Amino acid sequence: MSSSSDTHTTRPSPAPSAKSAKSTETTKSVPAASVDKTPDDAGRLRAFLSILKNFIGVTDIAAVRFSLPTQLLEPIPNLEYWGYLDRPETFVSIGDSEDEVGRMLAVLRFWFTKDLKYVKGKPCKPYNSVLGEFFRCNWDVKDTLSPILGQARKQSFIDASSTDGKALKLSYLTEQTSHHPPVSAFWIDCAEKGISARGYDQLSAKFTGTSIRVGPGAHNLGIFINLQNRNNEEYQLTHPLAHLGGLLRGTLSVSVADTCYVTCPKTKTKTILHYLDEGWLGKAQNRVIGVIYRYNPDKDNITRLKDVPEKEIIGRIDGCWKEKVYYTPGKEKEGKEPILLTDLNTMVPEPKNIPVETAQLPNESRRFWTDVTQAILDKKYNEANKLKQDIEDRQRKKATERKEADKEWKPRFFAGAVTPVGKPDLTDDGKKVIEGLRANKFDLEENKEYGA
Repeated sequence: MSSSSDTHTTRPSPAPSAKSAKSTETTKSVPAASVDKTPDDAGRLRAFLSILKNFIGVTDIAAVRFSLPTQLLEPIPNLEYWGYLDRPETFVSIGDSEDEVGRMLAVLRFWFTKDLKYVKGKPCKPYNSVLGEFFRCNWDVKDTLSPILGQARKQSFIDASSTDGKALKLSYLTEQTSHHPPVSAFWIDCAEKGISARGYDQLSAKFTGTSIRVGPGAHNLGIFINLQNRNNEEYQLTHPLAHLGGLLRGTLSVSVADTCYVTCPKTKTKTILHYLDEGWLGKAQNRVIGVIYRYNPDKDNITRLKDVPEKEIIGRIDGCWKEKVYYTPGKEKEGKEPILLTDLNTMVPEPKNIPVETAQLPNESRRFWTDVTQAILDKKYNEANKLKQDIEDRQRKKATERKEADKEWKPRFFAGAVTPVGKPDLTDDGKKVIEGLRANKFDLEENKEYGA
């Protein structure tokens, strides 16, 4: 990292200064599921496969951060593409139910909708984020979703007024806090409902020869949701392993065959979700089964569905995680009617409200990658590769300068690159970004240092 004397000439984007734009202007994102593809997806995948063959046996190819030619990339920044708010209305409604089991069900409804882009669209490879790169956006969400179980309390955490049917502001901030290993921190905020979430995004990936196995990295301990409006109930949602298949066929697909957990120590409720593997004929079932049960947070040692005591079971989960998922209250033999938890068939990812590029800082994702993106969209791949190479060279040079100066990189918006408990805290600058997003104001002082 160079000193604070860095000039704009070393930065990637020629976009006008943020001062030239209105601080409240936004633009809509294009949901990842509908990003235009280049004409020959199969050809891209064959080329991608030929590169991946060099990494057979590598423990974690995500940590290698190998550089792909721009022909194989989707023209979207990683920090913009990644995220868990494909259906933001499910997030703002998590704390509405007066019933604690109803709130667990609302968390699960959010869980099954958070990655809708993989259900409705194809997986893609966005740009690798550079150190210090950040992304911020809003959603304006109408508070209309009813609880699955229990009476609703749609009430403002700020002034106790009704939020029923009201447009709420949901804000999102993420920053690349580490390059080796690649880690980004995120913060989700809906102040009016008293709901927030945070965590670290880090992937571990291994190429098996026919598919890519993707799971959470060591610093990714899941999503941590906090309900201030419910006496600070906290839910930890862990991520399962997924497989990217279809490389040989030329059509990428996502399958999940693993177990994950949702825990809430305050209410002593826990959910175990088990994603089932493909059927015996090779056809993906995309089935998920699970149980919600009472557990002891001080002795949380149950990891398998079959080990959950029958007497502690509150209800069961069953369905297709790409279509419909149901909740059945009570124990298995009681024969109660299933309740629809969520129906993904009718959903598409909700677009983000993003500050216009002229209101963004030079290291803000859209502006940072704008030249590369435009070159890819124009199919000027040689130019795009050169621009991307320049960014990578600049990042390596700054890393060398920091090492020679014995200087540690410090994220701007989050306190520390990682934390052992997986829950990042906002710095004063990070809090200012969230406050600005709440008010639709995007003015920020420029960074004193840049990672690339």
